[in-house]
Amino acid sequence: MKSFIFLVFATTTALLYHAKDISADLNPPNNDPMMQKSIIYDKKTPDVFYCPLAKPEGLDEMIVKARPLSKLCEHNGNPLPKGYKSDCYNDADETEYACKEKKRILKRLADTDIDKS
Repeated sequence: MKSFIFLVFATTTALLYHAKDISADLNPPNNDPMMQKSIIYDKKTPDVFYCPLAKPEGLDEMIVKARPLSKLCEHNGNPLPKGYKSDCYNDADETEYACKEKKRILKRLADTDIDKS
């Protein structure tokens, strides 16, 4: 009985260990939630978004750079060309999240324009 319990424990441990490797493959570093939240938009400056220049240690200590809104998700979620120099740390501006965020921002801007009419 003890050997059976040990075998189950060892198998479970091995599966959990390899699950971390699989998880890392399914969630590449630029899909890190911290990086997703690093795309910042301020309605007071509607023509730009802000993104980190270096790896942020936390949202309160992030150094950001203003970039034109047209640069956010400029490759529409497609693979980046070879030799592409990213606008933001870890290509945070080219993630799936960044593309969704751009759509949300453009919708908000369009709704604001309609309200002004």
